[in-house]
Amino acid sequence: MTSAVTTDTSRPGYGQLLRTPGALSFLIPGFAARQPFAMLTIGIVLLVQNTTGSFGDAGVVATVTGISMALFAPQIGKLADRRGQSAVLIPTVIVHAASVVGLTLLALAGAPLWALALAAVPAGASVPQVGPMVRARWAAKLEGSPLLSTAAAWESVTDELTFVVGPVLATFLCTTVHPSAGLLTEAGLTLIGGLLFAAQRGTQPKPVPRLAGDAKHVSALSFPGLRVLIVAFVGIGAVFGGMLISLAAFSDEIGNPGANGLLYGIFAGGNMIAGIACGTIAWKIGPRRRLILGYVGLTAAASVLWTVNSVFVLGALGLVVGLCIAPALITGYTMIEQLVPAAARTEAFTALTGAVAFGQAAAVTIAGQLTDAHGSSYGFLVPAVATALALVTLLALRSKLAANAPKAPSRIINTSKPTASVRVNERVVGHRVPVTVD
Repeated sequence: MTSAVTTDTSRPGYGQLLRTPGALSFLIPGFAARQPFAMLTIGIVLLVQNTTGSFGDAGVVATVTGISMALFAPQIGKLADRRGQSAVLIPTVIVHAASVVGLTLLALAGAPLWALALAAVPAGASVPQVGPMVRARWAAKLEGSPLLSTAAAWESVTDELTFVVGPVLATFLCTTVHPSAGLLTEAGLTLIGGLLFAAQRGTQPKPVPRLAGDAKHVSALSFPGLRVLIVAFVGIGAVFGGMLISLAAFSDEIGNPGANGLLYGIFAGGNMIAGIACGTIAWKIGPRRRLILGYVGLTAAASVLWTVNSVFVLGALGLVVGLCIAPALITGYTMIEQLVPAAARTEAFTALTGAVAFGQAAAVTIAGQLTDAHGSSYGFLVPAVATALALVTLLALRSKLAANAPKAPSRIINTSKPTASVRVNERVVGHRVPVTVD
């Protein structure tokens, strides 16, 4: 016998999303805690470039930071799934703040490149994964609800607002206050915001500790759909990293370093605008097709960046590139519910965030070397090549993105009959709890 509670079929929107019980309690501190994230790479690049005179050296340090984050972010997510977000976040933000301060002091002391790269390892490994943790809280509250796509769009908008404010703020601090001001501010904001977010224990997903011999606790990376999304997100990260270095180099070439923050802000602003729009659209095509179409647009826009030598045209094209990122990014995050079981979703979200960081770091290094040797136009080739390669991978492996993720094991409640069982699948949809009885 099967009984089900019907769900609200009205069109989801941001107002309805924000009325989700308990949402504001983690959204507000979560927003504050993720603001410093976008300041880290640009702060490292501007400080190291100032102390060494080389975008290439700055790119190396930023790359080590990004690779370290990419390697450790999924592990932080896995620990959060098993032990709870707050238990993992508190020591993470403390270690990160101390590591960033140490890296800053070494750079100001004129330490050699190898020492800066070594100090960048703990700074990257300890980046607090606040964005994925917020997404995991949404997924826990809205599993199966049409509002989940709206939540993904909301989170993309929040991320992009971060990437509008963060680089501009870091550039302003580094160019007008002191070259170290951007990184020191990032460390302070991470510590304060992270601790405030960690204090919101009531809305975090319940931890699922791993039991000895429990084969059901598998890594999120074992699901092929997630691995395909990781490739796509590496390409998106390469756009961020290539734009970051190439826009900074371009601004130096035209004798106006302050234009870097404005141009990057326009680029990130395009992403934010598209993210807002994505959250208000009632999509009639599936997420896999949306992801591929969004990526085709991103690849096409990124492929012409290297031809531009005008501030106005570069700003306009950067806006277009930003507009094309959001549909792919939002759709990829939304697909996690279909591709990965609930018990591994924080790990899955952090894997995608780490993929963006890895792509950004690799692009920063390659673009830094190219701009040092040949100028900013060559740096803009990095986003073009990276997105083209990722698009080919998406097209070749699109079958892996089919919505067939295994569900988390249901809770079994024994009845008075020894051979009977009642399976309860608890799923929050809006404000209702559908219960299916077999």
